[in-house]
Amino acid sequence: MASRIKIRTKLSDGVASVRILMTHPMETGLRKDRATGEEIPAHYIKEVLCKHNERTALKAHWGIAISKNPYLSFSFKAAAPGDVITISWVDNRGESASETAVIE
Repeated sequence: MASRIKIRTKLSDGVASVRILMTHPMETGLRKDRATGEEIPAHYIKEVLCKHNERTALKAHWGIAISKNPYLSFSFKAAAPGDVITISWVDNRGESASETAVIE
């Protein structure tokens, strides 16, 4: 499967800024299909895990209130060039995606 996560990092004075764009429909389960009138089943990211060199930097628990193709941004200290950032998510259907980037 093609990656569904895009990561951008920027390092300035030991502080890493991480920007993440995740491709996901993020359906609430509350909408109806306009053509058929049937409810569209819920399909949303439940958990996002961000690791810095295998240590958890951020863990988020999400629900239906997050928009389609969510964007997440955060910063942290003690980063250096060559450090590895890993982002992964799991949704309510058990699907998952993961991507890794190197801080430059």
